Amino acid sequence: MMHIPLWKRVLILGVVAIGLLWASPNLFYSRVEAHNDALAASEKAGFVTPEQQAAIDGWPSWMPSGLVNLGLDLRGGAHLLAEVHTDDVYKARMDSLWPELRRALADQRDVVGAVRRVPGPEDELHIEIENADQMAKAVEIARGLATPVVTLTGAGQMDLDITASGKVLIIKLSDAEKAAADDRTIQQSLEIVRRRVDEVGTREPTIQRQGADRILIQVPGIGSAAELKALIGTTAKLTFNPVVGRTTDANARAGVGNVVLPSQDEQGVYYIIESTPVVTGEELTNAQPAFDQNSQPSVNFTFNPSGARKFGAYTAANIGQPFAIVLDNEVISAPVIRDAITTGSGQISGSMDVAGSTQLAVLLRAGALPAKLTFLEERTIGPELGQDSIDAGKIGSIVAIIGVVAYIVASYGLFGVFASVAVIVNVILLLAVMSVIGATLTLPGIAGIVLTVGTAVDANVIIYERIREELRKGKRVAASIDTGFQEAMSAIIDANVTTFIAGLVMFFIGSGPVKGFAVTLTIGLVTSVFTAIYLTRLIIVMWYEWRKPKQLVL
Repeated sequence: MMHIPLWKRVLILGVVAIGLLWASPNLFYSRVEAHNDALAASEKAGFVTPEQQAAIDGWPSWMPSGLVNLGLDLRGGAHLLAEVHTDDVYKARMDSLWPELRRALADQRDVVGAVRRVPGPEDELHIEIENADQMAKAVEIARGLATPVVTLTGAGQMDLDITASGKVLIIKLSDAEKAAADDRTIQQSLEIVRRRVDEVGTREPTIQRQGADRILIQVPGIGSAAELKALIGTTAKLTFNPVVGRTTDANARAGVGNVVLPSQDEQGVYYIIESTPVVTGEELTNAQPAFDQNSQPSVNFTFNPSGARKFGAYTAANIGQPFAIVLDNEVISAPVIRDAITTGSGQISGSMDVAGSTQLAVLLRAGALPAKLTFLEERTIGPELGQDSIDAGKIGSIVAIIGVVAYIVASYGLFGVFASVAVIVNVILLLAVMSVIGATLTLPGIAGIVLTVGTAVDANVIIYERIREELRKGKRVAASIDTGFQEAMSAIIDANVTTFIAGLVMFFIGSGPVKGFAVTLTIGLVTSVFTAIYLTRLIIVMWYEWRKPKQLVL
């Protein structure tokens, strides 16, 4: 044990040196952050501005540039708690089912007679059948459109619940399908919110499900909660619909299968459009801000092959007819089709500025939210508060280190100095690992670092007490040190493994502050075991080889 091979010494010191190197960017946080932001922006844009080049040159390219990401409570930013209106999905399902069911019933018109949709609850589809005595046939046709629920809990059940009351056929989603739809809606909303937030280049946002129908959104570095709401709260549901007519009456009769929607840029103007779109925003593959022929901000878009085919076929068959571009139930524009558009691309223009066109492009690229979001809680955390937290965390960490070092040196003398060096290296290695994996440091995470400082010397205390016991037995210095490390090894491993398990449980089950604490705690446990068992032993062995003491006062 007192002999450590050269290769092992080089390996231990190499790990320490690499840790120092990877942790060093955090000493120049602002400069490295500006370097990383400029590099990412230039790669995305495909060119470099002079300002970006200056920021890139501000940090050497051969140096590591990984940083410990600062959480919302340290960096400042926005906090939102949103509720997803899953009932909107039920209504959309019924609206989309009606044209398909109407066609299926029309094929049997000689049997069931004429059919029409009648008012009913939004999450139900009510259809009046002319020949009430043929309701069984209508139910059979409707059940032919039902499909099995694709979930483990809903196995063997169908997605539609079909009943009849007099002349009215009633269709609604089954309970199993509602549960599956709720889960899909939440998951889709999570993904779209995440894509929208990622599009604007924010770092390490927290976007996670809370409860049955809520989403927690925390975005560090963004200006305000209002800015975040404007980004993610818009449904951004884009459709291209045939225009039936134009009116100034908001209550005008739309007719069967039509709706009345307001114009976005023409006050008091309304369009009567067909409710069934030709193509939707879901068939978009790209959307980018641009300028139209009048040098006004616009958005260029591109369809996928399916959307391009439908868009091209419709425009070819309806030359000279107006065509509405609808965003979130507002008609952005209704241009007249001049020629067939077979390229699969087009342009949205209207009363928007550069910022508006950029944000619209972001929303369209990210996709439409499947349901409306209602914000139940919103908070804006200023950078000043975050800086205060950082300063308090620094002071707390420094005080903790000074206190631990003073105690361990007073208790064990020179060996206490060795343990103190290991503690400091442990903190550096902890920051290095967090920088490499891109972990997020929160205020509870700083508490985890402070706790790690205290527990890091625990292993050294166990080792030193075992060495003391061996010295009291009258053993020689080398034998005491050797036995101390050997006997303490199992106790150190057991103590840290149990704490590590608890940290893992907090990480995978906990959320928010608990997870931030678990990150620093678990990483700190690994680095503290390394510094206590390997680094401290290496320092002691090198000291022993240098001084060769006959006695040891510990």
